[in-house]
Amino acid sequence: MTFSPRPHRDFIAETDFSREEVIETLALARELKEVAGIRDTAEHKAIKGQTWGLIFHKPSLRTRISFEVGINQLGGRHIYVTDQEIQLGKRETVADAARVLSRYLNGIVIRTFKHSDVEELAKYADIPVINALTDLLHPCQIFSDLLTIYEKLGRYEDFKLVYLGDGNNITNSFLNLSAILGIELVVATSPDTLPDADCLARAQKAGVSKVTISHDPFSAVAGAHVLYTDVWASMGQKDKASQKEQALRAFQINSALVNKADKDCIVMHCLPAERGREITDEVMDGPHSVVFDQAENRLHMQKAIILKLLEG
Repeated sequence: MTFSPRPHRDFIAETDFSREEVIETLALARELKEVAGIRDTAEHKAIKGQTWGLIFHKPSLRTRISFEVGINQLGGRHIYVTDQEIQLGKRETVADAARVLSRYLNGIVIRTFKHSDVEELAKYADIPVINALTDLLHPCQIFSDLLTIYEKLGRYEDFKLVYLGDGNNITNSFLNLSAILGIELVVATSPDTLPDADCLARAQKAGVSKVTISHDPFSAVAGAHVLYTDVWASMGQKDKASQKEQALRAFQINSALVNKADKDCIVMHCLPAERGREITDEVMDGPHSVVFDQAENRLHMQKAIILKLLEG
């Protein structure tokens, strides 16, 4: 008996989807949300009989639970695996692990550190691989954020989004998105906390969006429809927390900054938040905040991404 690779798609970066596919996935997430509701478990069982592996090398609240609930609602089962069980590239090669997992599972969701590990896993796996976060990118988060923006602004293009803070995986993912959809993206950060140079260059070269870097938070947010921030020191960088706080203190989202943006702007944070650092309580709990709508929409978008990968 011989085994041949099964045709499949992966979701490793935002740019794995075309503009049309991004819009289709957005519409599918909206449909899933409207039809099912967050607590309805009586959805169609699109992946009944399937088992998905959730490989998590980083702590998680929203990503883990939204994928677990989403897979359950779609009729599938999941296995949660930590770095104690699968030490990619250490106990065995990433390629060998991918080949073995492909014989057991119908799909893999992975949240880890090295982006290259996820790329290699997808290269050798014969089943869909979803990037649930790496140090470089967080595509599931950005797609669900786009759903929230659409709900609040009524459009998925032609808006100004200002990201304030550390040039991390969220920033890089928005840069990737700006290479697909036409938006105005301003990354407001210090000269010492810039986003990935390749992601920035690719976004600017694409010519789809206006993409700029600013070191002046108040001029950056002028007329902004969306203000977005994240923790200043991501997981694995907590040893640099003091250094980053010193560099980014001026980029905190507070009432003074919000007042410089569009009067109907929305404020976003992917969570968890370090309140009083990158965002104040007054803003996070205020009328402009859509932070918890973002968190809810992770569930609907995770399901939409799974179904889009299995389409056809």
